[in-house]
Amino acid sequence: MNLNAKWADKAADEIARSWSLRPDVVLSVVGPTASGKTDLAIAIAERISGEIISADSVQVYRVFDRGTGKPSAEEQARATHHMIDICDPHDAIDAARFVTLAERAMDDVRTRGHVPIVCGGTFLWTRALLLGLAPIPAGDPKIREELRAIVDSQGTESLHQMLRDADKAMATRLHKNDVVRVSRALEVFRMTGKPLSAWHDEHAFKETKHPHRFIGIDQPREQLDERIRARVEAWIGDGWIDDVRNLIDKGYLASRAMGAVGFAEIAGAIAGSTQTGEPIDTHEVIDQIVRKTRMFVRRQRTWLRDENVTWIART
Repeated sequence: MNLNAKWADKAADEIARSWSLRPDVVLSVVGPTASGKTDLAIAIAERISGEIISADSVQVYRVFDRGTGKPSAEEQARATHHMIDICDPHDAIDAARFVTLAERAMDDVRTRGHVPIVCGGTFLWTRALLLGLAPIPAGDPKIREELRAIVDSQGTESLHQMLRDADKAMATRLHKNDVVRVSRALEVFRMTGKPLSAWHDEHAFKETKHPHRFIGIDQPREQLDERIRARVEAWIGDGWIDDVRNLIDKGYLASRAMGAVGFAEIAGAIAGSTQTGEPIDTHEVIDQIVRKTRMFVRRQRTWLRDENVTWIART
């Protein structure tokens, strides 16, 4: 399907015409960051009486707004959204808790006779919701306390180095400031002797927990790169750096959301500026965020490689 200027509306028209959906089917709009998932999900929702279940590990948090791609008030007025702004940034949400809350939201959507549409870039959460969680053991509070003590005495870099030694693949995915996830990965390794990345890789995700249909947005890499840079530049121009500085001042530096792409780079630039007394080089910050976003997009494509996705070409 080739799409032009009004690609979301045209794609949604064809989806609504072509696919007869059973009441128990969950639609899931997937694709790389900045590809236009929200636009397409809203357009589909308007045509099939759908409501959107956000699967984004930053959009769940209140006060983290600019830089997250949260749907605007106008977009939320067009289609009901769930799982956005549901908790404080200090109240970390993992995949298991997301599944519990998202399933409640899906039940709520179905009580109104509407279709749940899962939309977001945290594909581990999407897979966990629709296909089931990997059978990873529950946490160990004692190990967690030991790791917390290491952070307090040696800093986040030391904890992240421990993860690089134990699970290089997971360390590459996680920023050093994402203390909750880094600690969880080390906790799993200490408990089982097997890296968390191996648990994820070995879990085939072939058992369907909820009947679903993946709709993917595919866009030429060069065009997507342009969209990523334009979006980052717009957010920086609108005050993203000041937003992050205010969040740090409010005590959210150690929150999971601050480890997300963009927030981590800005927090690092703020720390560097404070130490040196030099102003922040916004051009360098933009370049760093764009590079990290492109790396994240490559990981997103890897997550989706083996899924049964109906791809829509956005040209």
